[in-house]
Amino acid sequence: MIPVLDLRAGQAVLARGGRREAYPPVRSQLVDGGAASDPLVLARAYRDLLDCDEWYVADLDALAGGAVQRALVRALSGLRGRLLVDAAVSSPERARELVADGAARVVVGLETLPSFDALALVARAIGSQRLAFSLDLRDGAPLAEAPLSGTPFDLARAAVTAGAGAIMVLDLARVGSGRGVDCVLLEALRRAHPHVELLAGGGIRTARDLERLADAGLDGALVATALHDGRIRRGDVAAVRRADHPSDSR
Repeated sequence: MIPVLDLRAGQAVLARGGRREAYPPVRSQLVDGGAASDPLVLARAYRDLLDCDEWYVADLDALAGGAVQRALVRALSGLRGRLLVDAAVSSPERARELVADGAARVVVGLETLPSFDALALVARAIGSQRLAFSLDLRDGAPLAEAPLSGTPFDLARAAVTAGAGAIMVLDLARVGSGRGVDCVLLEALRRAHPHVELLAGGGIRTARDLERLADAGLDGALVATALHDGRIRRGDVAAVRRADHPSDSR
């Protein structure tokens, strides 16, 4: 499981339905009072209370066309967590900056990608193992225009060909909804790309959802709302981890 940090103007906000301008500050059962909107406090809770050492960081300022919150990324990287950072990367230069700021992996999202040639340049600059392609959807439809139009399967195949080491399926309409993810799509992508890391997020509700994704062969799940309202707890995370890796005694 990969907990989510959605960042806007230095605050951690709670994503709902992809309407980023309306995201409220995070309030969470993991953190007392209103301190959960402090990204560093929330990241420590993910690390210390949930035993999760990798976090997905979405820089909403950058995704809206603003500057990357580089100082905040650097501060988060100092907390001994591995950062998977989505900050509207479309060039080798921005990808290298994020790696220098402490990102373990860089996300290139379909929503902000100009071409798969640009994705290939990023892959060559930082290496496929550091690059995740986000297959951004809304109600199952790709968030892309020509020349990037196509089915989710076409787009995933093009991303892998361009050098993406991981595919992350993120349906913005499902984020914060509790509707669950599209397991049919994910299972088909797993069959099509058995050797590529496959992640998913948007609408994960319960520990049972995590189990279904593990059974479908996914490598990781992005979760936020279900952690904050207590539907998924540390014990649930540990149970899924043990089921997926029986030798893991944690």
